[in-house]
Amino acid sequence: MSRRSIARRVLSLIDLTDLGDRTTADAVRTLCDAATTEFGSVAAVCVWPRFVTTALDVLRDGPVRIATVVNFPSGDEGDQVTAAQTRLAVDGGADEIDVVIPYRRLIDGDDDAVVDTVAAVVEAAQGAHVKAILETGELPDQAMVRRAAELAISGGADFIKTSTGKTPVSASPEAVHTMLEVIRRTTRSVGLKPSGGIRTLDQAAVYLHLADEVMGEDWVSPSTFRFGASSLLDEVLGALRSDGTFWP
Repeated sequence: MSRRSIARRVLSLIDLTDLGDRTTADAVRTLCDAATTEFGSVAAVCVWPRFVTTALDVLRDGPVRIATVVNFPSGDEGDQVTAAQTRLAVDGGADEIDVVIPYRRLIDGDDDAVVDTVAAVVEAAQGAHVKAILETGELPDQAMVRRAAELAISGGADFIKTSTGKTPVSASPEAVHTMLEVIRRTTRSVGLKPSGGIRTLDQAAVYLHLADEVMGEDWVSPSTFRFGASSLLDEVLGALRSDGTFWP
């Protein structure tokens, strides 16, 4: 598959993300403007909760969804606080909630903490899609990645997501393969979001190939697969513009 074909496929799967510590409202407006291109739109923008209404002002009535994060990035804020964050975000216009599971408690053996946190967010989300961030780079082995995925899905997550992008190790092919295998065995529809450190089309292509291999070539779509990325869009657009014409 050519780089142009990969880019065309990737564009609609991107959650264009700005979760920088110094992000401003103006930066979020610029991000939202970039989300719609001459080739089509990304799937969503992902911003801090305080910027959800800013994103809504720019994206209102358009095809790009608004995602935000809760219990982020530590996973340690507690279910009541996290549920309250979720309700405020949804009331402000968020379509999707990315929640960090209490992965440190999972490592310590507290499986129920993961299910309880995800379930609390699902309830507070009032129908908004919930993506559970497993923080796979901090989990000690693939057995625990598998367990985290299973528990998040048991809690009602619509997607499972690799990483916050705030730890030394983010998405990896090994973790994504494990998560896809869990999804394949799940009896309801659950999506996957590789996130953190995905900057190039070559990297994105690896994850698309894994999804095609495990789930079948017709499975990937914005409703089942996303890339969490801040700079991948630049390379996508570069590939799509490479011959000076637009594809139809």
